[in-house]
Amino acid sequence: MRINVLGIGFDDVTMTQAVTRAFELIQGGSKAYAVTPNPEIVWQCRRNETLRAAIDGAGLVLPDGIGIIIGAKILGTPLRGGRVPGIDFAAALFEKMATVGGSVFLLGAKPGVAAEAGGKLTERFPGLVIAGVADGYFSEDLQVIESINAVNPDLLLVCLGAPKQEFWMANNNERLSVRLSVGLGGALDVFAGRVPRAPVFFQKTGMEWLHRLIRDPRRIKRMTKLPLFLFTVFWKRISPERKQDRS
Repeated sequence: MRINVLGIGFDDVTMTQAVTRAFELIQGGSKAYAVTPNPEIVWQCRRNETLRAAIDGAGLVLPDGIGIIIGAKILGTPLRGGRVPGIDFAAALFEKMATVGGSVFLLGAKPGVAAEAGGKLTERFPGLVIAGVADGYFSEDLQVIESINAVNPDLLLVCLGAPKQEFWMANNNERLSVRLSVGLGGALDVFAGRVPRAPVFFQKTGMEWLHRLIRDPRRIKRMTKLPLFLFTVFWKRISPERKQDRS
């Protein structure tokens, strides 16, 4: 079941359910991709139909940010499964894949980062196979796709930053010999140990965005989308049109 938050449908799943669903997609016969939109991406979708279509076409749409959870609750359609942080989702999926010798291709970040991340991941999850790596500095898709298809991984981690990674997965899904692709922004930098994860307090309270802002104040311009998102959510809740729809 998907819960609509300002026009974007989110899968109402727990972390365990999300990982189970992803594993089923990997073992299935079709091709799919997963996305983890935050309020900034939802806001962009209101003005970008191509991005909205890319999000809607995903096999899994996971509520990564606390703003999405708050927004859904305000709208009266709570996401009862709670937050599914993308990096925790990936780690849990890697752990499950490691038990069966599953393979993953790591795509994105600066040169050298994906290889570092691969080394750390195989140490952390014995049994997980790193099928290949490629940085995010490429201009032509075809060569990258050929490199991925040549090793036929079970999972593709696409870390090109939003919304580039969402467009890339939507545009190339059918050309990839991968059951599931997952867009995860800066996850490779974290897995490689180059960027520290927010302290546990920030993680548990859904305030990792604040920790990232403190570390990089230049993100403040992007953060302005959050109050706009919440204002629009409040307005939609109290607007006469919504009241009439619910009557």
